Amino acid sequence: MFHRLPALVAALWWGSLTTIEFLVVPMLFAHLPSPMVAGNMAAKLFAAQTWVAVACCLVLLLISRPKQAIAQYPWAQAAMVFILGGMLLALLTQFGVAPRIVARQDLRLWHSVGTVMYVLQWCCALAVLWQTLRQVQKPPLLPVGPDGTSDD
Repeated sequence: MFHRLPALVAALWWGSLTTIEFLVVPMLFAHLPSPMVAGNMAAKLFAAQTWVAVACCLVLLLISRPKQAIAQYPWAQAAMVFILGGMLLALLTQFGVAPRIVARQDLRLWHSVGTVMYVLQWCCALAVLWQTLRQVQKPPLLPVGPDGTSDD
């Protein structure tokens, strides 16, 4: 079960980003009475999403290597830059971009920057998920005859 935990955590991170950005926030703007109300609710959801991302990244970092081992698991070696990059993007968006949007400071610019950073974080989460799902390729089993020998 433990060997599936990295994929589960990465799926939670990527899935939560996907759900917020591509489903929930567009629905807020479509169904709430004003863009300002929708924007305020979206800001709260993005803040909550930041903490989901940070928690997922921290768990991935904590389980990236066996206990008392120096080397990381193979999935972690391939995903480490994306884990750290995704966490950094989440924190920069929350503490660097979001306050400027809330203050209504050059909205077009900061919405664009925030969107690009969110999409980059989404790509990082997808790359981590992809790496955690990679299976070690095992050679196919050869058919064994009645005498216990293989055909090759």
